[in-house]
This record gives sequence, structure tokens and C-alpha cells, in this order.
Amino acid sequence: MIGFGLRLALAGGREALTRLVIIAAAVAIGAGLLLATLAGVNAVNTQLTRYASMYPMQTSGGHADPLWWSTREDYFHGTQIIRIDVAATGPHAPTPIGIPKTPGPGEYYASPSLRKLLAANPADQLANRYPGRDLGSIGRAALASPDTLLVIVGGTPDTVAKLPRARQISSIGDNTPALPETVVDLILGVIAGGLLFPVLIFIGTATRLSAARREQRFAAMRLVGATPKQISLIAAVEAAAAAVAGTAIGFILFFAFRGWLANIPFTGMRFFTSDMFLRPLDVLVVALGVPAGAALAARVSLRRVRISPLGVTRRVTPRPPRAYRLIPLVLGVAVLAFALVYRPPTSDGQTAIFLPGLLLIMTGLILAGPWLTMIGARVMARRASRPATLIAARRLADNPKAGFRAISGIMLALFVTSVAVGVITTIVANRGPAPIGSIGAGTMSTVFTENPPSVPDTVLTDLRAIPGVRSATVVRENPVRGSDGWVVACTDLPAAYGRCADGATVAEVPMSLMPFEQPASSTRVWPAASVTVGDLQRLPVASIVVGTDASVAALERSRTVLEVAYPTEFWVAPNVPGDFESDFANTLRGWKQLANVIIVASLALAGCSLAVSVVGGLSERKRPFSLLRLSGAQVRVLRRVVALESAVPMLAVAVVAIGMGFLAAQLFLKAQMDYTLTAPGVGFYAIVIVGLAACLAIIASTLPLLERITGPETARSE
Repeated sequence: MIGFGLRLALAGGREALTRLVIIAAAVAIGAGLLLATLAGVNAVNTQLTRYASMYPMQTSGGHADPLWWSTREDYFHGTQIIRIDVAATGPHAPTPIGIPKTPGPGEYYASPSLRKLLAANPADQLANRYPGRDLGSIGRAALASPDTLLVIVGGTPDTVAKLPRARQISSIGDNTPALPETVVDLILGVIAGGLLFPVLIFIGTATRLSAARREQRFAAMRLVGATPKQISLIAAVEAAAAAVAGTAIGFILFFAFRGWLANIPFTGMRFFTSDMFLRPLDVLVVALGVPAGAALAARVSLRRVRISPLGVTRRVTPRPPRAYRLIPLVLGVAVLAFALVYRPPTSDGQTAIFLPGLLLIMTGLILAGPWLTMIGARVMARRASRPATLIAARRLADNPKAGFRAISGIMLALFVTSVAVGVITTIVANRGPAPIGSIGAGTMSTVFTENPPSVPDTVLTDLRAIPGVRSATVVRENPVRGSDGWVVACTDLPAAYGRCADGATVAEVPMSLMPFEQPASSTRVWPAASVTVGDLQRLPVASIVVGTDASVAALERSRTVLEVAYPTEFWVAPNVPGDFESDFANTLRGWKQLANVIIVASLALAGCSLAVSVVGGLSERKRPFSLLRLSGAQVRVLRRVVALESAVPMLAVAVVAIGMGFLAAQLFLKAQMDYTLTAPGVGFYAIVIVGLAACLAIIASTLPLLERITGPETARSE
């Protein structure tokens, strides 16, 4: 029977060969995207793990001499530079990953991207921060991305031990902090689901192509003596043959485009091509699961034939879907709402609530889709004023499951991307100011880990000598905390940052001379502090604020002067507004970009599924459409019927899916972060509109086929 099934698939005439090619092509696209999704998840996890390895936890024990380790953040042109200071306490101290030996005092290793920056920029803007001998490049095993800016600087144990966040490491590689956190889990899960579900639906839809024609052929075999088991085996072999060929092509497509995919900064950073890998389990799942799923879909599509060889001709209107299909959808919303009342204390516990809740909603949308389609069809039938609208509505109401099956991929694609974009947009809006350029972009301030008692005059002189620097102000701690915990002499307060209240000699000010997330203002009036000018000089220094013309050269030279003057005092380098938040914001913008890509890819897949469904539906309904033409119906009326059957449910479920996605995002954000959903920008809606328009164009492209397959000869031959 296996050989017979292969002969039917390969030598069954032009129609069978065309069907085989279409199914193989569909499966190839789906399998390739499925492999890219699995490899992308692996790459993201690898990237996050390597990034976390730069911040190891302190370990004790073991026979090796411990390694002193301190990780600090620096910035250049708004991009983060990670600086790791290390010092070996003995000959058996572990060596950091990616370098051949631990650098000694006055030595350093730099990542390839950082070495390019060091060579391309003046030393007083960057290289002077890392004095000493360059020992070479850091290997990719220690880098999260080809674009990572990392420097590993050697020092003495006494010096490194006094640095911020200094810790002793007895082993390398087994003390990486746990990753990822709840938000990353959610975004990864939702985005992966956003592509996986449309891929699986696409594959299932493709393998059902011409199901009605095959049912008739297999029913004829039953009439001449074939058993249900033999029919099932033949159908499975035919579907699996196309799926195996498509899966093999999918692997070829994945490896052909793997390098191109790795260069897309989905997370804000590019991937190494080798990080886009497939685990053995991933290969097995795709290589075995896709053909098995295709065989299962073929087996399910022939259930009427297995019941009776005449089951194909005894077609009756299916039972209408019931309202109980809404139960999983309601339960999913209830689970997310429950998190508003009870929030588990751990990330794993929070993920255990949110992800099942989202999966319940996704399952509920699929189950409730036919019921929603039926309700919409009945409403459309009551309001129908044209024959095409009435016919389409009646057909949808009679078999809403078939009508929804063609657009289920679109519903899931829009839901998951609405959740992802809603969450990311809100987090960026609340925690991601623009890196450089909006509020006080020319103001650089410092945060000392241990406040020095004074600032050498040479530091202020060097800062004020830099072209583009307008002021250099010392802000001190306020011993009597008022509205702000810092003070400055009124004679030292630059006019660009406001003025003191009348009669004041010392003012209470913020550490950066600007209120949080507000710009500098020359009209701002600062209240008087309960500190005299004589006492001011005895207070510890809280910050040095440098006002510049916002030019890159002035900012970077100022940063370099401060870092050279205080090489051990900062765990975060002197920064301008937005530097500190830019890393997180850029990462989330990368996730948002990935979500937009998923929208396009999933809508494209859903559109392909829709096209396959429409073409398959036309082939299966050649006879009734031909009879309608013989009875006087015009081709344009039939085209409207086909277009309305697909377009109306698609647009309706698009509204439901986006609404449910924003609702789920709002429940998550309120429970997890106490944020209120920020509506996505016009770009999101533009992508959705363009995607839906493309789906409508795909439907329109299938309509010319209607006239060719519904001629009078079709009614006679059928």
C-alpha cells in the first residue's frame, strides 16, 4: 500500500502532481520559518546568557586561587561599553572566557568592535580611559553580539577589591545569573507563538488541499473493496511524501538564509551566525513532526470515507457551534485578571500564571472563532440587501467552522503581536527615554560610589578648558534633607540651570541640576538650603555636573577627564540623560522590531493559508457554483460571494483579535508593573492595515480561477 500510495502521489496526472508541488512548497515555507523561529529562540537565550556571564555571582570554595572581578558600565556616543576589571590572586586563578590569559596591571583586552572605536576616535575621547598595553581581541565566546563593546582590564588584587561591585570568582561559567526574567519570558513566548501557530495552521491547511477531490477518489476505492485502514495508509503516504520533500527544502532554506537572519538586530544587537543553531530536539521535532502532522491532517480530512464509502455523498449541514466555546476564552482572561489580586513572588511563579493565561486565550480564540463567525454571518444575513451578500452569509452560517479555518491564522497572528507590541510599547514609554537628544542632552552628571571630600581644581580646570564645555559645577550632599538631597552655592549655579531664591546663598537642587525627566531651565527658582557657604566646603561631593553644547566631542572628552580623574569611583560612568536607560530601551525597541517582523511574517503566512483555503474551496465547490451559473447567476456575483466569505470574517476577527491582545497586555502590565497600556504608534496600525490589504489582494488573485472552473461542462461532468 505504501508503494501504491507513492504511485498515486507521483503518477496521478497533472492535478496530483500540481497538488504535490503546492503542498511541498507550502510545507517548505512553513518548515523554514519554523526552523528560523526555533533557532532564533536559541540565539536569544544564548545571547542573554553570555550577557549575564559578564555579571557573575560571587563564589567561594574550590582549589583555585580566586579571581577578583568588577563589572562597570561606560558609554560612548550613547552606546554602552562594559568594563570588567580583573585581578588574579595566584597562579591557579581562573581565566575569563574569551581571552588566553588574565591581564596584569596596565594591560587589557578589547572586543573587536571596541578596538575599531579606539582606533577611529581621538584618544582624549575614548582611549585615554583605558591606559596600558592592548593584548589583543576578546573571543566571541565572551561576547553577546558581534557589536558588543567590552574591555577586560587587569589590575592588582588590592585595587580591584576596592572597585564597585567587586567580588571573588573561584570558577568561570557556572555562576551565571538566572535568565531570563518574566518580561523576557513573556515576550519570547508570545513572539514564538505568534509565528509558530500560523506556520502550523499553514502546513495543516496545505495538506488538506483538494480534500474533497481525494475523498471522492478514495470513496471509489472503498466501493471496489479497499478497507478503511488501507485508505488511511494511502492518504497518509500521499500527504507525508509531499511533507517530507517540503521539510527537506525547508532545512535548505533555513541554512541558506541563516547568516542573513543573524544580522538582523531583533534584540537590539546582532547575533553570531553560529548562535542561530538547532538543537537535536529541534531537528527531530521538525523533521518528524511536520510529516507526521501532515499525515494526521490527511487522515482527519478523510473521516467521512472511513465511516462509509457513501459518506462523501451524504453531506448534511453540520451542527452549529455552541456558546460554550467561549469558556476557555473567559477562563484565560480570568487567569490574567487573577494576577491583579495575587502576584507570585518569583519570576517562575509569575510566568506560571501569565503564559498559561495567554495560551488559554489563544486556545479560546480558536475554539470561539467558529461561533463568532456564525454570529457575524447571521447578522450579515439579516442585513443583506444583495444576492451575493445573502448567499455568502448563508454559506458561512451553515458551515462556520470551514469559514473560520481559513482565517484562524490571521486571528492568532494579530492577537499575539498585539500583546507583544502593547507590552513593549508601554514599557518603552515608561522606562525608555530617548538615549540622547531631548531633555538636557548637553548635561553630564556623575554618581560616586563613595563620595569624595573635595574636587581638585585641576579637574575643574581641565573640564572648563574643553571646547564646548560651558560650565563645571560641584554639587554636594545636603546634611538636612529637604525637597532635594543636594546643595550648591548660588555663586556656582550656572544661569542655564536656574537661579536661587531671593536672599539665598546656598540652594537645594537635584543631583544633576535638573528635576527627573525634565529639561534644564534658566527661569527655574531653587529654594534656599539651611546650609551656610562656610559649611558647604566641608560637605562631601555628590556629583560633578558638566554643562556642554551637546556636541559629541565635548561630552566624550568630559567623560574621559572624569573617568581618568576618578578611576575607581564610578560603577556607572558619567552620563547624560537617557544613557542609563538607553540599553534597556534599545533592547525593548529590538523586541518591538521583532514583533513587527512577526506581524508581517505571520500575516503573510496567514494570507498564504487563506489563498490555499480559497483555492481549495473553489475546487471543492465547482459543481454548486456551476449550477448557480446555469441557473442565471453572473460570474461577478459568484466572485462577490467568494470574496465576502473570506473578507468579512477576516476583518471581523481582526478587530476581535487586536482587542483581546490589548486587553491581555493591559492585564499583564497592570499586574506585573502597575503600568497602564500605552497605545502603539501609527506604525503598528499601518503594518496591520497593509497586511490585511495584502490578504484581500490574495483573495482577489484567486477570483479569476472561478470563471474557468464553473463552466457548463463542469456541471455535466460532475
